[in-house]
Amino acid sequence: MSLKIKTTILIICMICSKALAQQKWSLDECVAYALEHNLQIKDFKYNEQSNKETYKQSIRDLLPTVSGFANYFVRYGRQVNPEDNSIVNTDIFSNNYSVDGSFDVFQGFQKINTLKASKFLYKATKEEHVQQKYLLAFRVMSAYYDIQFIEGLISISEEQVQISQTNYDLVKRQVELGTMAGADLYEAESLLFTDKLALTQNENRLKAAKLTLIQAMNLQNEDDITIAPELNEVKTTNEENIVISDSIFTKAKGFMPSIKAQNYRVKAAKKQLAATRGGLYPSLSLQGGIGTGYFETITEEIITGSDTIRKTKPFRDQFEENRFEYVGASLNIPLFNGWANRSRVKQQKIALERAKNNAKITEQELYQIIQQLVQEHEALITETAQTSKASKSQQLAFEIAQKRYEKGMINTIELGRAKTLFATARNQQLQAQLRLRVNNSTLDFYKGLPVFNIN
Repeated sequence: MSLKIKTTILIICMICSKALAQQKWSLDECVAYALEHNLQIKDFKYNEQSNKETYKQSIRDLLPTVSGFANYFVRYGRQVNPEDNSIVNTDIFSNNYSVDGSFDVFQGFQKINTLKASKFLYKATKEEHVQQKYLLAFRVMSAYYDIQFIEGLISISEEQVQISQTNYDLVKRQVELGTMAGADLYEAESLLFTDKLALTQNENRLKAAKLTLIQAMNLQNEDDITIAPELNEVKTTNEENIVISDSIFTKAKGFMPSIKAQNYRVKAAKKQLAATRGGLYPSLSLQGGIGTGYFETITEEIITGSDTIRKTKPFRDQFEENRFEYVGASLNIPLFNGWANRSRVKQQKIALERAKNNAKITEQELYQIIQQLVQEHEALITETAQTSKASKSQQLAFEIAQKRYEKGMINTIELGRAKTLFATARNQQLQAQLRLRVNNSTLDFYKGLPVFNIN
């Protein structure tokens, strides 16, 4: 391979690598990647699969049980001869074979109720798995918007540094011309250094915010990530369907996985209580089987000429002659076991009440979250409008101060104060806008709108 071809391939690889490194992640892409690679989500998936197998096994437990049996014995010393029940003192070889089956006719409906309970528990773990996906999506969204907010702060800080740099250059020229004192240059330089420090601090905050997003996504072998700018504008209008907490709660309660999971756990606890009560009733089962055996002591007479000798019957003959079959039924009536069964019933009643209480707690927490979001929404709409007006006013005030500073009508400290107030107002406006965007997305989610594509 020529050097030219090698160089071309290397350049292409570097371009591809650079293009890959500059990939811009949208919020949906970040959420999708996190859902696929997050280890905690995988753990909930395994828990769901385990409960699914438990549910399947509870169905199979309704089937009859069948087992095969075989043994091999060599008995030594004094024992009973299985041929005629006489006492002999010799070594005996024997083996037995059987196939046995049993079927539970009635057990107080324990198996049926256990099956239903395991089905509800499986459904509960499915909903909990979905709930964890939503929680992860919200964590990713929070980290995503944190990056956007800090990037906005960096943009503001860069503008502040540029303004301070321009003013510093202006003062430096005027000092050189002798129209301003050297102290003015030191004040301008101090403002420049202060703005550069703020820029450095925001850049460090951005690195930390990106690391938080990378860790939430479980993005391997990456220490940097670039997010795509959001094109959707923040909704600042007061919508009637947003400010009504009860209507949002009613919608959310109908589809929230956490609510569904707790309701399934209540149903499972009811069936577990019914299954435990089944232990207080008699149980009836049927058994049947077939078996045979081979014994070294079972002999037969064989006439050879004038002699008669006894030899052990062949295996084939004994296998047929020793065959037996049996059928039967067994009834088990629990009379007394130290009130253990009744104690288990009481414990299960407590478990049921606890499950009901946990369901109420989950609903209460959901209502409080929605109530707080609605209150925050109303406050953020007002705050966004006020910070927007304040930002425009401070911008105008700063522009006036800048012109006055250039004409020597105010000093550097007064200009720095105006510039700081302008930067603070812009920061507050940016923060209010992003908080309102997160608030809108969260309320949309609780209203049942497709905010995240977790599937």
